[in-house]
Amino acid sequence: MNHDRIVPALTLLLATLPWPCVASAQQASPTATQDIQLSAFGGVSGVYTGLAGSRNLSITAGLDLALSPWQGMRPILEVRASDPIDHGSTVAQKDVLGGLRLDFLLGRRLHPYGDFLFGRGELKYAAGGYNFNDFTYLASTTYVYSPGAGFDFDLSTHFVIKVDGQYQFWDGPTASGKVHPAIGTVGLVYHIGWLGMP
Repeated sequence: MNHDRIVPALTLLLATLPWPCVASAQQASPTATQDIQLSAFGGVSGVYTGLAGSRNLSITAGLDLALSPWQGMRPILEVRASDPIDHGSTVAQKDVLGGLRLDFLLGRRLHPYGDFLFGRGELKYAAGGYNFNDFTYLASTTYVYSPGAGFDFDLSTHFVIKVDGQYQFWDGPTASGKVHPAIGTVGLVYHIGWLGMP
């Protein structure tokens, strides 16, 4: 997998969305008339750690605060955390991130989005540590930058299926000093309720 092409591909995807359809879909979507919505989500994530071919299986959970729609889009404030349940052979990665997500209101049930998250992450290396340049690393913490994209698909008023992909930037023990995990998540969203409604 060529990770250097993932971020430009996500950018291109967002740039080529049918903007006229987005604007008209705002009126067609029943959620477009609401003000602020609080949601919680959880899912299972497959993590390609970007270090020595290692992989993790993680649980991801978070909260979303959806703001008022604007021009066929809905800005959302998001906080999420991931914790591995299968640490893989080399490194276990966990993080807590927050940031902005932008939903595109294309229809009544399908809501594609792009996001940019930022936070802190921990790399915990397998027993015996990870050796790089004659130095053994046991654990390290780093800032994490995480652009991504995905979509939500409404099952009902309260329940939504989530499919999410993130490409991350960590500091780590590599020749470049960087580690680039790629994460795919499938999960379930629960809309807790609307705030500020009459």
